[in-house]
Amino acid sequence: MSAPESWKEAYRELLEKIVRMGYPEEFGKVIARNLGSEKTMRRMTAYLYSAKPRSAEEIADEMLAIMGDRERWIAKKEAEAANARYNEILYRGLE
Repeated sequence: MSAPESWKEAYRELLEKIVRMGYPEEFGKVIARNLGSEKTMRRMTAYLYSAKPRSAEEIADEMLAIMGDRERWIAKKEAEAANARYNEILYRGLE
């Protein structure tokens, strides 16, 4: 399955789960769009199956937590890349 197809599948699964839980489709679309990536949508879907949240607020809170984790991971990777570049400059100089 190609990356765009697997993203669409993750989006569809998340949307279906939220609708089956009794929430409006538009709510599911907002959650999926905010999460954005296949990995975060799959993480949210797994949360919905395991935790069985009782309110839209709990779902939104988990979405925010997942988004925060993703942002921290991105910042960490950016810092690691910058540190690697800095170490390369120290080792090889600016040339």
